[in-house]
Amino acid sequence: MKIIDTQIQGAKAAEELLSPKYSESAGRISDTVKGIIADVRRRGDEALLELGRRFDSPHLSSIRVTEEETEAAYSAVDPGLLEAIRQAIRNVGDFHAMQKQKSWIDVKDGVIYGQTVTPIERVGFYAPGGLAPYPSTVIMCAVPGRIAGVGRMIMTTPAQRDTGTIHPAMLVAAAECGVKDVFKIGGAQAISAMAFGTETVPKADKIVGPGNAFVAEAKRQLFGYVGIDQIAGPSEILILCDDSANAEYVAADMLSQAEHAEDSRCAVVTTSQRIFEELPAVLERQTAGALREKMIRASLDSGGLLVKCADMEEGVRLANVFAPEHLELQTESPWDTLKGIRNAGAIMIGHQTPVPVCDLPPGPTTPCLPAALPDLPRL
Repeated sequence: MKIIDTQIQGAKAAEELLSPKYSESAGRISDTVKGIIADVRRRGDEALLELGRRFDSPHLSSIRVTEEETEAAYSAVDPGLLEAIRQAIRNVGDFHAMQKQKSWIDVKDGVIYGQTVTPIERVGFYAPGGLAPYPSTVIMCAVPGRIAGVGRMIMTTPAQRDTGTIHPAMLVAAAECGVKDVFKIGGAQAISAMAFGTETVPKADKIVGPGNAFVAEAKRQLFGYVGIDQIAGPSEILILCDDSANAEYVAADMLSQAEHAEDSRCAVVTTSQRIFEELPAVLERQTAGALREKMIRASLDSGGLLVKCADMEEGVRLANVFAPEHLELQTESPWDTLKGIRNAGAIMIGHQTPVPVCDLPPGPTTPCLPAALPDLPRL
C-alpha cells in the first residue's frame, strides 16, 4: 500500500495516484477477446464448451443448468442464507418498483405527443462467479428486469473450477428471482454467446452485469451489435474520514473491496493523524489469516492508498479526483461533507454504514446509482 502525507509530498502526488490509470494490458486483452468472439460466433456451443474447460473448469460437461441441478442447490443452501436472499429480493424489489416508468401521452393545441415505455424482450446478464459466488449480483440484475417486465432473462456465470457446476447460492438466487435460463459460461465467451446466440444459448437484445477485464472488453467490442448497460471497471472504494472515525471500521471496510480481485482500488483519505498512523497496523492484523488473504495483499499492493490530507476541503477535492464506485463518508458531520462531493457512485453516510451492508439489502443496487443512505447498524 502506498502512503502519502500531502503536507510532506504535496497534494499533486496524491492526485496522481488517485487519478484513473490507463491499463497497459488493454491491447493484449482486446486481441484475446476479439479471437474469442470470432470463435463463439463461428462454432457456437462447441466453442463454449472448449473455452469453458480451458478457462473455468476442466470438469465442465454441459452448458445449460437443469431443473435437477437447481433443485439440488436448494438442499445445499443454508436456510439462513436462503432467507437472506429472499429478504434482499424483497428490499431490492421495493426500491426499484418506485423507479418504474409509465408511458404517457399529452394533448396540447390538438397535437398529441409523449413517450411509450416498453420492456426489453430478452435481456442477458452476467454474474461473476469464478473467484467467489455473487448471488447479490444475480439479484441486482434480475429483480429490476422482472419489475420492468422483461420478457425473458438469460443468466450466464462461470462454473466452479473443482466441480464444473454453478455454486448453489447462485442457482437459488436465480430461481428465487424467476430466472429460468441459466448457463455455465464465463468470461468473454459468455458475452459473445448472449450477443449472437448459439444452439443452446438464446440471443439477447441487451446485456448487463459486471465482470472482469475480459467481460468488460467483450461488452465494449460488441456494443452497437447488442445493447449494454456500461463497461464496468475494477471494484473501488474510497473512505473519507476524520478523527471521529474508528480505525477498525475503516480497515474492515477497505478490505471488503480489496478481497474482490487483485486489481481492486482501495483508498483512505483522512485528516486524522491518529487514523493515518494506526491504519497500516490494523490492516495488517485484519488481513493476516483472512479467507482471501493472498487476494487482499495483492490488491493492497497494487491499488491500496492511504493519504493524510491538510483539511477536509482538500480531502473532498481528492475524493472527487478518484471518483470512486463506493464512497464512505466517516466524518463528524457527513451531511456537510456530502455537499462537496461531485463524483461518486454509491455514497455511504456515517460510521455505521459499510459498503457490504449498503450494496444490496437496502435496495439501491443498479450500477452508478447515487445512494446517500442514513446510518445503519453494523452487523
